[in-house]
Amino acid sequence: MDARWWAVVVLAALPSPGAGGENPEAPPEPWTQLWFFRFLVNAAGYASFMVPGYLLVQYFRRKNYLETGRGLCFPLVKTCVFGNEPKATDEVPLAPRSEPAETSPTWQALKLLFCASGLQVSYLTWGVLQERVMTRSYGATATSPGERFSDSQFLVLMNRVLALIVAGFYCILCKQPRHGAPMYRYSFASLSNVLSSWCQYEALKFVSFPTQVLAKASKVIPVMLMGKLVSRRSYEHWEYLTAGLISIGVSMFLLSSGPEPRSSPATTLSGLILLAGYIAFDSFTSNWQDALFAYKMSSVQMMFGVNFFSCLFTVGSLLEQGALLEGVRFMGRHSEFAAHTLLLSICSGCGQLFIFYTIGQFGAAVFTIIMTLRQAFAILLSCLLYGHTVTVVGGLGVAVVFAALLLRIYARGRLKQRGKKPVPVESSAQKV
Repeated sequence: MDARWWAVVVLAALPSPGAGGENPEAPPEPWTQLWFFRFLVNAAGYASFMVPGYLLVQYFRRKNYLETGRGLCFPLVKTCVFGNEPKATDEVPLAPRSEPAETSPTWQALKLLFCASGLQVSYLTWGVLQERVMTRSYGATATSPGERFSDSQFLVLMNRVLALIVAGFYCILCKQPRHGAPMYRYSFASLSNVLSSWCQYEALKFVSFPTQVLAKASKVIPVMLMGKLVSRRSYEHWEYLTAGLISIGVSMFLLSSGPEPRSSPATTLSGLILLAGYIAFDSFTSNWQDALFAYKMSSVQMMFGVNFFSCLFTVGSLLEQGALLEGVRFMGRHSEFAAHTLLLSICSGCGQLFIFYTIGQFGAAVFTIIMTLRQAFAILLSCLLYGHTVTVVGGLGVAVVFAALLLRIYARGRLKQRGKKPVPVESSAQKV
């Protein structure tokens, strides 16, 4: 049985005529460019940082460095390996969501419109650019087909650099709780976040953007499974019911919608495997971040810590592969790609700030409703701009998915009103 599954993965990784490309006559890619091989190379690059770091952490712990350490490196080692236990006088409680008594309904409505518009514009633009960068060529002319950018890891780095800068400035300008978590603990969420983002970008080479959006909507299911495995959580019956409805809706969409032009069963299988990897890694990220919030940190501190290690991993891996300069050269050859990459990163960083502000002003329920509607709009926008076709049954499946998501939001709100604390299933610290 193991040999069969390995054969399926290998066959899915092999290129096929026209796989995800605009020119079906193009020669097949060399085996070094296959997604499965690139995934292994990237993972090896991350391991070259994770393994020595893990060994150092274990060494300092065995040596009881917190009690015996001295010298200039002691504060750095303490912060990275042991953390800082916040004192009662050092803690800055996160401000609860509250509104001044004199705030008028009109002002509240304007702020809600501002938040909804900011989230929609940021992430709808981000989705459109993501599909443009990964599925279209640059520099095409009447005599030349142009060239396509294929290094998903470089795009992940671009997003993380700007997010790190935004989070860093926010932490400097706005007072934050005293940081107590050991820095190395961010690396686990960062590693899974980088891998999930890589799978997300890479999957667009094989499946349509609407399929990817529905896969994101259905990640509630693996998040619940990870919650039971990692955090030993229990869930209500309505949560299992809505998860089942989401599964039915996604199945209706996938089974009824025909294959995209110039695709094949092999490329579709590659895309589904990558989407499964995205969901699995992202589910681990959410649950690990929820566990880290036990250190009473703010969402911006979480954003900074995760993106710091993400930049470290991706820069190191790209340098080891010699791909960092190639990505910069591609930007130099195609100014349009450089502009798209910059705007992609800006939308990602600004979207993070809109997330924090919206949750702080209106709560997680309102934010989730806005983002759920954003996913539906993203599917519609992608179909209009890039010509994806959706059948009647597929459209009904999409409606079932989003109806289940809205039902889930409603049920969690009612549960909170009854005084019960709903089980968190997704962290808002890192959305893209």
